[in-house]
Amino acid sequence: MIKTICGLKGSGKTKRIIMQANNDAAVATGNVVFITDTKRYMYDLVRKVRFVDVKDFGISSQEGLLSFVKGIVAGNSDTQYVFIDGAARITGTEPGAMADFYKELEMMRGDFGLNFILTVSLAEEDLPEFIKKHEI
Repeated sequence: MIKTICGLKGSGKTKRIIMQANNDAAVATGNVVFITDTKRYMYDLVRKVRFVDVKDFGISSQEGLLSFVKGIVAGNSDTQYVFIDGAARITGTEPGAMADFYKELEMMRGDFGLNFILTVSLAEEDLPEFIKKHEI
């Protein structure tokens, strides 16, 4: 499953994804990972959620973020949920230019049974089709 939480800046996307991570962690049989580019929300997540600030690892591109996620999965095959707060912001990419990124996530979802939940800073009507089909 790939889900996308969309909205303009300040619309509460981060609060929603944190709440979703905490809820999913309560019922998850595998590991839950939360990836972002700030430590600001670290203490809002329950202890079961593995918090990762990509700034600690120098991630700044789509390829870098995908490789990072693949490394997490390779290092722990029990990973069940991967939350990414602001993938476009982390990679310095416009959301509309992330079609290949989403294709890779879809392949990993199929190959490893992962669940991805991402935030996108766009209004619903501005979402490209490859993101819109994952909107919640």
